[in-house]
Amino acid sequence: MAGGDQPLGLFPSEINSFYLMVVGCLVFFMQAGFAMLEAGSVRAKNTKNILLKNLLDACIGAVIWWSWGYGVAYNGGTNGFIGTADTSNKKGGASFFSMWWTGEDENPGGYDFALWFFQYGFAAAAATIVSGAVAERAQLMAYLIYTLIITGWIYPVVVHWVWATGGWLSVFTGDKDEVFQGGCIDFAGSGVVHMTGGVAALWGAKIIGPRKGRYDENGKVLPMPGHSTVLSVLGTFILWLGWYGVNPGSTLGLTGGSYGKNLARVIVTTTLSAATGGLTCVSIDRLVGSKTWDVAMVCNGILAGLVAITAGCEVITPWYAFMCGIFGGLTYYGVSKLMANKLKIDDPLDAFAVHGACGFLGVILVGFFADPMYSRGVYASELEDPDEYKGAFFGGYRPLVAAIVTLLCEITWVSFWSITMFMAMKLIGILRVPPDVEDAGMDVSKHGGSAYTDM
Repeated sequence: MAGGDQPLGLFPSEINSFYLMVVGCLVFFMQAGFAMLEAGSVRAKNTKNILLKNLLDACIGAVIWWSWGYGVAYNGGTNGFIGTADTSNKKGGASFFSMWWTGEDENPGGYDFALWFFQYGFAAAAATIVSGAVAERAQLMAYLIYTLIITGWIYPVVVHWVWATGGWLSVFTGDKDEVFQGGCIDFAGSGVVHMTGGVAALWGAKIIGPRKGRYDENGKVLPMPGHSTVLSVLGTFILWLGWYGVNPGSTLGLTGGSYGKNLARVIVTTTLSAATGGLTCVSIDRLVGSKTWDVAMVCNGILAGLVAITAGCEVITPWYAFMCGIFGGLTYYGVSKLMANKLKIDDPLDAFAVHGACGFLGVILVGFFADPMYSRGVYASELEDPDEYKGAFFGGYRPLVAAIVTLLCEITWVSFWSITMFMAMKLIGILRVPPDVEDAGMDVSKHGGSAYTDM
């Protein structure tokens, strides 16, 4: 036992740090899930390319998050828009390059580093979402550029608004005069992570254009299935497992308060939404879509349910989590068909339908389903009338108003920078690979040969 015979209860900082590192490993392992899902969903000739992009995402994301991303996201004192690193505080107030986190000023329980690692997984995920939407035709240079911009600028600013103490949309901001409607409840990132990545993915897929052969001369969608259902299912299961790090881990601790009670409930709400999302999607597709039992529909329905519950997993009850999964499955299915058949936007991984649309839905559903038994406890600021800070179905209105404003601001911010970024790369000719490379596949053209050798 650490510290001789003293009970673990005397070391809450160490316990919380260890907890964050464990759930952080689950969040990081989601990169493997994304890699398997994306590899299985593309054609065999582009397998190495998509795997390389997922590996580089983890590498680039770590360096950027350490250099300035984390500081932009979480520091800034009273600056509600962006973190600026308070260099006057040498006790952890600055997070650029982990300044003053070592030596005599190091947190004795290691919490600063543990929290950085946990949040790094979220940042990497936001950029990974985009890679699926532009798969099989984006240049590697374009990928490196948008990963840098998303991880180092677009995503951290959104994080600061909603999750940082002092953010103008953050429930963690204690001064009620500095936060809008008490803040937006987005517990683990339906909007902050998933909608941010999903909206960027939408504009990326729109600007880069569809893959060759995706539509015929009449604009009809032609099938372009991925090469491995096995990899797609494996990736889905890994992501589902990783979500048990994302959602329960977002308590950011294990000791004190009601952390234990909350994370146990979050496990259940997360599971129910995922399960009902998968069942909803495959059932709808069986009845009105392909008329088959489509494995891909189960996979994407599960992910849709997970994204939809992520914002409200702590403040809703299991019954409403069950409903979140149904709404998530319905939303995914409708938006996926709209994108492909009406808008003619080719999104190989359905990144926007899963992450963008269901992320939007998840934040909105908190405005309706937030149970006052749980929601009142998330606000750091003083509540003038607690009855106003509960879901609309319980008679409140502020969570819904905050959710709507937050979503509109996030969409505007992410869209502006994404359009600017992707259009600039398209204009200078570094966004899309040449037609002959796309035909041959990027594995043989760029990466030394096929991912699969003859047995």
